[in-house]
Amino acid sequence: MSDTGFVEVLFRLGNMAESRELDNTAHLERIRRYCYLLATTLGLPLRQVEQISNASLLHDIGKFSLPDTIIKKAGKYEQHEWEEVQKHTMVGASLLKNSSDQTLQLAEVIAMSHHERWDGSGYPSGLKMEEIPLAARICAVADVYDALTTKRVYKKLVPPEEALALITESGGVLFDPNLARKFGDVYSEIEKVRKMVSK
Repeated sequence: MSDTGFVEVLFRLGNMAESRELDNTAHLERIRRYCYLLATTLGLPLRQVEQISNASLLHDIGKFSLPDTIIKKAGKYEQHEWEEVQKHTMVGASLLKNSSDQTLQLAEVIAMSHHERWDGSGYPSGLKMEEIPLAARICAVADVYDALTTKRVYKKLVPPEEALALITESGGVLFDPNLARKFGDVYSEIEKVRKMVSK
């Protein structure tokens, strides 16, 4: 299979879960491009940058296991519902485990750990700082920015400049502080992607 065909398969698999929650599936492509920009700023080899960004397409694949009553809920989650939501990380990682392909190995890592937070307040394992794999730290910033700047059934859209401020202010708390700074450095490119990939 060509690289282009492989990426398309990843996109289609990721979209199976995402399309149940979001009105527009451009979310996945924005996440992929945001991750590419962030990984590039770290000076990583091009192949690794491509693998991380392509693996991010499956970050929420575990959400396929959530019932519509949870995934489409407009209000605040009850405690038992929140516990179910958190399980999507482990479900996604379980689906992707034991692959011999490096991109899918990264996808497993991202699916499991993209909701971990720098200060240890995330889930599912309460990892902190460099305990959180780099690919997951990159995806975490990209995913939160896209969630903030996208209208969802459970939240209003946050203006891009305000979302940028939230990301940068959360460096060292929710996000890797270096990545939060790097996000600000490439913000003009991030915004180009957001505006271009809107449908």
